[in-house]
Amino acid sequence: MFQLIKPNFYFDFMRLTKPAYILSALMIAASIFTLSTKWLNWGLDFTGGTLIEVGFEQPADLPLIRASLAEKGFGDAIVQNFGTSRDVMVRLRPRDDMKGEMLGNQILNAIKTGTGQAVEMRRIEFVGPNVGEELTEAGGLAIIASLICILLYVSVRFEWRLATGAVASLAHDVIITLGIFSFLQIELDLTIVAALLTVVGYSLNDTIVVFDRVRENFRKMRKGDASDIMNESISQTLSRTIITSGTTLFVVIALFLQGGAMIHGFAAALLIGITVGTYSSIYVASALALTLGLTREHLLPPPPVEKEGEEFDAMP
Repeated sequence: MFQLIKPNFYFDFMRLTKPAYILSALMIAASIFTLSTKWLNWGLDFTGGTLIEVGFEQPADLPLIRASLAEKGFGDAIVQNFGTSRDVMVRLRPRDDMKGEMLGNQILNAIKTGTGQAVEMRRIEFVGPNVGEELTEAGGLAIIASLICILLYVSVRFEWRLATGAVASLAHDVIITLGIFSFLQIELDLTIVAALLTVVGYSLNDTIVVFDRVRENFRKMRKGDASDIMNESISQTLSRTIITSGTTLFVVIALFLQGGAMIHGFAAALLIGITVGTYSSIYVASALALTLGLTREHLLPPPPVEKEGEEFDAMP
């Protein structure tokens, strides 16, 4: 019912391995260059800043509040509901030229002028940069730890050549996604770190599906070399890949376009990561395993060991 591609479909994916390697190398090089020159646009979760909580008499109009703050020079402010629709939290980057009380008054006046509503200051506090350093380190360690665990898992379940290809494809996806974020200077916060970990899991799931079929075909298909079996396996799982990636991207695009400013970066990271991850499952994970010398013998169970003198055991 959901078979988009005919069961006998076959395409020589591995024929494009060299152009894919060149494309991936160029994208990674460009990402590393961008990261080394522009670095990342760290959000308030990592840099610290000022947090202001205000209360409204009526449900708050968040787009109007953002526009009002932008007119007063606070275009970098993060505005979101806090608790109820009448409670709003405003987060700002550190400002050396303003103290907390003065900054709070300016924010309050800007919101009052822009919305025309009575606004009450509930709370104002400063989040120091030490918290940001801890969050930066924790986010990086979380991604590294996940890659190490994935390497061990795939090595045990499949074979080290496939495990190396899987982890290389995950690192490929994360580096390129971060490179695009650095190039566009999209603000990086904890929601985007969560999106990156989601991309790692999504890409791994797609890769594992392909590897399962590769192992099955290595045992079932007696004809053809490793490249032919890899092409056959990818062709057989292509329909599933298109359906899964297509439906996921449909939801992510809807979130990106209509989800609002608060999850814009999260949706953008998923959009980039899933697109790159679908490509890397074929032309990084699978292709690299072949380049490392994957053969039928590596995935077949070892032959039974004949017991010496076994023919004499049945004799009386």
